[in-house]
Amino acid sequence: MRIVSLDENSKKNILNDLLKRSPNNYDEFAGSVNEILNNVRNNGDKALFEYTKKFDGADINPSNIMVTKEEIQEAYESLENPELVEVIRRSLKNIKEYHEKQKQYSWFDSKTDGSILGQKVTPLSRVGVYVPGGKAAYPSSVLMNVIPAKVAGVEQIVMVTPPGKDGKVNPNTLVAANEAGVDVIYKVGGAQAIAALAYGTDTIKKVDKIVGPGNIYVALAKKAVFGFVSIDSVAGPSEIMVIADESANPRYIAADLLSQAEHDELASAILVTTSKELADKVSEWVDIFANKLNRKDIIKKSLENYGYILVADTMEDVIDVANEIASEHLEILTSNPFDTMTRIKNAGAIFLGEYSSEPLGDYFAGPNHVLPTNGTAKFFSPLSVDDFIKKSSIISYSREALAPLSDDIRKFAKAEGLTAHANSIRVRFEDDDENVN
Repeated sequence: MRIVSLDENSKKNILNDLLKRSPNNYDEFAGSVNEILNNVRNNGDKALFEYTKKFDGADINPSNIMVTKEEIQEAYESLENPELVEVIRRSLKNIKEYHEKQKQYSWFDSKTDGSILGQKVTPLSRVGVYVPGGKAAYPSSVLMNVIPAKVAGVEQIVMVTPPGKDGKVNPNTLVAANEAGVDVIYKVGGAQAIAALAYGTDTIKKVDKIVGPGNIYVALAKKAVFGFVSIDSVAGPSEIMVIADESANPRYIAADLLSQAEHDELASAILVTTSKELADKVSEWVDIFANKLNRKDIIKKSLENYGYILVADTMEDVIDVANEIASEHLEILTSNPFDTMTRIKNAGAIFLGEYSSEPLGDYFAGPNHVLPTNGTAKFFSPLSVDDFIKKSSIISYSREALAPLSDDIRKFAKAEGLTAHANSIRVRFEDDDENVN
């Protein structure tokens, strides 16, 4: 794994390198995506079924597009590892308990003058969850996208996922969806599934929001339909940063870096440390582990493209580059990780200490693993219950409460040239309806 001395020039080059992975840089796919979106929008189910046949090889129609109870039961019976059901249930419990602490409630503040101000919290009515199919089927992502919506009180959760050529859905996906409480599952994937959720067809009703990961076509489709519906984010490839000092265990760091590098060839894995000795040892362990892992070809390509070990002069430099890169996952392996954490401003999820490895967050701890990527942790947050609610402001004033404010409101309105605004206040306190000034 390459070792680079951290300075302003190397930091700039790495930042530019990482930003190349953003879905915003794949405009060559936008034309194809827009063609699919427009076809489904105009032709509905006909286009949806044609694309499913073309891209997934499955014959889907109105009679078999929805997953049945029998298919869900078959999924339980066909699991390669039946123990997965209990693992999912234990993980689900932790995720639910964590997200229940995020719930928000309506509030009202009344005063003696007759004014009432407040905020009404309302769950979204209908949410669509996209779940990749085939080899990229991740039951953990099903839980992470569905459970906060359930906790928020969403009325109906719809899942879409591509079928295999046999018209069946990955059993791990179905079991996770059933355990999490998905209301209906449709056998459709790709940009065409996003179009169906955003615009609606005869078989799939339009949703209010679309969440969930997918390939570049799905990501660009979500970006394109934003405005017709809400979306969670336009997610980029996975990434991890480890910041460490001389006290860290190089074997642990190497293993954790590889846990993200195995996702795909665009994944990023970066160590930033003040110890050249640690950097050398981590590089050695990366080579040892990488040659033994199942996805070693993907790992090696990922590390060649976006893997770095950065050696900094001071911990202040380490903190600075961590905040600048704003990694999706940030592990802190220093002698006092909690102190180091207080200086971190930008990260999707922060893991403290040598036994808080990133996969703990992916599967079991409870916090959501749907995280901001490509530096967007500077202004985005992890998926949460907040993503599945909306807020309405409540305003109620009596005549007595409005009277002392009326002149100020009219002056404000006149300053903006909005005499109808001023008149709306005036008519409540004056009888001369001919005077609108």
